[in-house]
Formats: sequence, structure tokens, C-alpha cells
Amino acid sequence: MAGEATGSGGDQTGWVNSVVDGVVRLVEAAPARLGRVRLVAVEGPSGSGKSTFARRLVGRLPGAALVPTDDFATWDDPVGWWPRLVDGVLKPLSVGRAGRYRRIRWVNGVPEPGDWIDVEPVGILLVEGVSAGRRAVASRLSVLVWCDLPDPAERLRRTVARDGAESRVELRRWQDFEAGWYGVDRTVTRASVRVTV
Repeated sequence: MAGEATGSGGDQTGWVNSVVDGVVRLVEAAPARLGRVRLVAVEGPSGSGKSTFARRLVGRLPGAALVPTDDFATWDDPVGWWPRLVDGVLKPLSVGRAGRYRRIRWVNGVPEPGDWIDVEPVGILLVEGVSAGRRAVASRLSVLVWCDLPDPAERLRRTVARDGAESRVELRRWQDFEAGWYGVDRTVTRASVRVTV
């Protein structure tokens, strides 16, 4: 199912389920490139539906694990945390060992170290969030799903509804960062499938 899928109007749930079905087939047919693990990135700008899509996808892939980049990123460190994911999760899983990382938790709007998360050896690992499909991991990815919603104002509306009005300024700044990041990394050009909702 390499290509692009766009939904509008009608039975949105049915359309999303159909797209998820197609991506499931794509993942199942893809070779493992992280040792014996099929590494799947669900990527795209904030407010584009990545988290929702990734949760549906992991629910359809028996035994798969999901690691959100929101467990690592902060306003001041949007992508520089990557070595923690590589050393704590990707390297161990690539040799059949369990991974472990410490997620970020937010207390009164301030990020601080949270719980330790164990990631057992799996055949499929989904990494979901901004920069999950970055160029540095491209050769290890089995599938890269790009989620998009072309209207930045609508994406901002969604993220403010999710995170609260007090986050609007930071979310707007985050959108500016994303635009620059994607302009350099050109993630979308490596996508196995593009999903526009």
C-alpha cells in the first residue's frame, strides 16, 4: 500500500479502519531491518492524528509495542533526545534484548524524570511522534507512515484542545520548529504511505 490515502466526509471511522488495514498488510510484508524487529515510524506534524493512528495500528499488530516520542521530547529539547531512544530501546531490541527508558512527565507544565518504561523484545516496534522517522533511522525502518493535516491553523486548534489554552504559545513555537525540522530532514519524501485526514 505504498502511496497516499486521503479521507473526507462520509464514514470517517470506516475510512480510517480501511487505511489501518492497508498499513497492517504493508508492515506484515516488510522486511525486518532492526535485527529481527520491524521498526515502524508514525510521523508527521503536531495535530495531524499520529497518536490516534498509531494506537489503532498497534492494536491491529499482535505483540507489537508502541513508544511515543512525547515520552522523550520537551519544549526546549524537541529532537535532541534521540540518543536516549537509540541506546535505551533500539540497540537492545536489535539484538533480542529488552529495552528500557525513563519517560518525561509533566508537573504543572514543567518536564521532569518520570517512570521507567520496559520494552520487551518484540517483532514489531512502533515509534510515534515528531522526528520518529528522521533521516538517522531511515535505513532501519521497515515502514514510515506520514500523517498530515495540511492546515496549520486546524492542527493548532487540535493541539490546543488536547493540551489546554495555556500551551498555545509553546504549541505555536513548536509548529515553527517542526516546519524548519521537516524542511531540512525531508521526512515526508521517504514515507512508505501518506495519510491525510
